[in-house]
Amino acid sequence: MAHFTINQYLDEVSNAWNSRNNVKLSNVLSLRHAHALSSKLQIPAGTREVERLRLSPLDEVVVAHLRVIWALNVPDYAEAYRCQSALVLTFARMLQSCRDDNWLLKAMFTVCLDLRLLAIQADKHNSSKGFGKSIEALEKAAECLMACFRVCAADNRASNEDTKKWGMMSLVNQLFKVYFGINKLNLCKPLIRAIDSSPLKDRFPVSQQVTYRYYVGRKAMFDSNYKSAGDYLTYAFERCHKQSKRNKRLILIYLVPIKMILGYMPQRNLLEKYDLLQFWDLVQGVQSGDVRRLNVAMQHHQKFFVQCGIYLLLEKLKVIAYRNLFKKVYLLLRTHQIPMDALLCALRMMDIEDIDLAETQCIVANLIYEGKIKGYISHQHQKLVVSKQNPFPPLSSLE
Repeated sequence: MAHFTINQYLDEVSNAWNSRNNVKLSNVLSLRHAHALSSKLQIPAGTREVERLRLSPLDEVVVAHLRVIWALNVPDYAEAYRCQSALVLTFARMLQSCRDDNWLLKAMFTVCLDLRLLAIQADKHNSSKGFGKSIEALEKAAECLMACFRVCAADNRASNEDTKKWGMMSLVNQLFKVYFGINKLNLCKPLIRAIDSSPLKDRFPVSQQVTYRYYVGRKAMFDSNYKSAGDYLTYAFERCHKQSKRNKRLILIYLVPIKMILGYMPQRNLLEKYDLLQFWDLVQGVQSGDVRRLNVAMQHHQKFFVQCGIYLLLEKLKVIAYRNLFKKVYLLLRTHQIPMDALLCALRMMDIEDIDLAETQCIVANLIYEGKIKGYISHQHQKLVVSKQNPFPPLSSLE
């Protein structure tokens, strides 16, 4: 189709529509298909040529698609994005008009994906002009995606196989990518409720469920719901296709620190396999209670952790490192009444020189409150009095 004339292309569109061939229709409307590179389809306006289709509103969709192809060739990313937005909104109306079936869903997935990718290009182009980081196109793209989502969510037909609800999770995943991109995670909550209450929740394709749980897990992580985040991300990692090494690595970037906070330390061979040895010095620092090593590792890999959005999350590992350091002091002194001065001395040995006794007591009190140490502080005697039975319970038991 790369060298098709406009008439040949329109014949393909007509055949796809009349035969209800969802794959072919998806291809003829995709900007990632070979026909989008054809110079013979790069025309500024194809309204007159498309009139012969006589398939309203499909003709509007095709005109917009041809206009996008032309705009990308100029290139005019703003115009391409504007036309793709119009295409998606028209497609939503077309999808709604098909009351008895859902055969258009695959083509809907295609035009919605192209819209999000074009929005990213348009925003990058605007940002390159020196106006700062632009997210305007992505924000407006979300409105178009929501139009399609509402059509799918509103289909209440009894037949589960023909319902448009099958399109919900794919659209939610696209919206997640937009909301994470523009940092509006609060908009994810109603989408999560819609999927969780759907009778199709566990019947969507595995690939869609993996993406969905990846983003819901990240959302739970930002909400400090670490147990839930660990469950969602573990599901995503275990069911992600074994050949999708890049995707499994993306999941691990968030799963590893979550598991560490919950008391589960990753093996070095796992981190090596997915090129994530940035975490290894953190693991060793936390396990050994070596706060100095943890701080050095955090500083050394700061750029990577910040880019991934997990730097502040990793700061929470210091609490576990403190707990393991104090456990070493407990084992060394062999007493259930540990002088606070001994704990202060241990902290200063970790190059935390500006700490005093009051701050040390705050750290200990926090560990006791979180259940990481069983005991209490005797302020009268300036000692940490720990339980004679299991004073430092396993972190995994505190979930």
